[in-house]
Amino acid sequence: MFRKLLSFDETKQLLEQSFSSVPVGEERVSISDVHDRVLAQDVVSPMDIPPFSRSTVDGYAVKAADTFGASEDKAINLRFCGHVAIGEAPAVTVKEGSATEIVTGAPLPDGADAVVMVEYTSRQGNNVFVRRPVARNTNIMTKGSDIHKGETVLKKGRFLGSREIGALAAIGLTQVVVYKRPKVAVLSTGGEVVEPGKTLPPGKIYDINAHTLSAAVLECGGEAINLGIVPDEKDKMKSALELALVSADVILTSGGVSVGPKDFTPQVVDSLGKPGVIISGVAMKPGKPLTIAVVNGKLIFSLPGNPTSSLFMFIVFVRPIIMKLAGRPEESMPKVKAVAAQKMFSARGRRTFTMVNLTYNKDGTLMVSPVPTGLSGAITTMTKADGFVEISEKQQFVDAGTEIDVYLFKKLKKP
Repeated sequence: MFRKLLSFDETKQLLEQSFSSVPVGEERVSISDVHDRVLAQDVVSPMDIPPFSRSTVDGYAVKAADTFGASEDKAINLRFCGHVAIGEAPAVTVKEGSATEIVTGAPLPDGADAVVMVEYTSRQGNNVFVRRPVARNTNIMTKGSDIHKGETVLKKGRFLGSREIGALAAIGLTQVVVYKRPKVAVLSTGGEVVEPGKTLPPGKIYDINAHTLSAAVLECGGEAINLGIVPDEKDKMKSALELALVSADVILTSGGVSVGPKDFTPQVVDSLGKPGVIISGVAMKPGKPLTIAVVNGKLIFSLPGNPTSSLFMFIVFVRPIIMKLAGRPEESMPKVKAVAAQKMFSARGRRTFTMVNLTYNKDGTLMVSPVPTGLSGAITTMTKADGFVEISEKQQFVDAGTEIDVYLFKKLKKP
């Protein structure tokens, strides 16, 4: 039996008081492996970008003052003095009255302070005719104009995606310091579950939770360690949990937390160390049997065996913890307002989270309806739901026509 059902708010508060969710550590990682990681230190550029002034067009590098007065009717005649190729240091100097042929991306030669686009020039032998004037720095990307040496390019706490990794490569870095991924051990319990791919005997079901939870861990920045299925035997469960405590920062179990004869996960968890179980049952639906323990400074979440309840408890309670351990900023779920298409009831005295679907009516009003209750024990309840609504334990129902917040699992499609 549950020791005491805590309210949803009491559970959140006690969890926050009992465990300090700080990043588990830092490590230096190659930029080829840092996608979706989080910077643990500011990145300061060791160089100017670009490292030299360069042309942004094909044309002629010139002294801008030499082009003043040029027009289609009256071209300025400059002396051709050579070429500048991309990827090579210029071997020429632009002196007064001269012009050097240059291509896009090539370094600007000494003496030049502008580039005339090739469309506004013509060349005859050693004569370059310019038919449009340019001002200083026209068609030039000057040294350090993108990034200055000593400039903070990316700040601590920044997610590293394709754009950020490109900036790291631009300043010549091969490694950066990022937050470590917290290791999360995932164990399934129960004599009825079988690993997918194996023969399914009568009365057995495939293990859903280990795979949904492992994927959920990856999605919020953790590293999942799937320790497989543990039999409903106290000694074997204790040994598996002791191994998990050594190898992981957080432990997730599923199943064995209700009131059946083999639901002894809370007792085994409580025997592992102090303070042990701190939460044994929450006044909410789904997820009433949720058990949370702290053992040797590590959290153990014992989630319900029901796949929908297990994954939902992960979203509500576990995900925020793992994100903080991974150095990620806390994210609130996106939400929209919708009108209840039908009456939705709460579980008496419990915070109720109802999986829902969203549709638009003929007037373009966003309507919300509960996922059919016949699917409550199936993983498809989550896959078919667009989100969920939260009904207070003090509220008996949400009446049809009432506007309510809907927390979204996925991006809402507009009609």
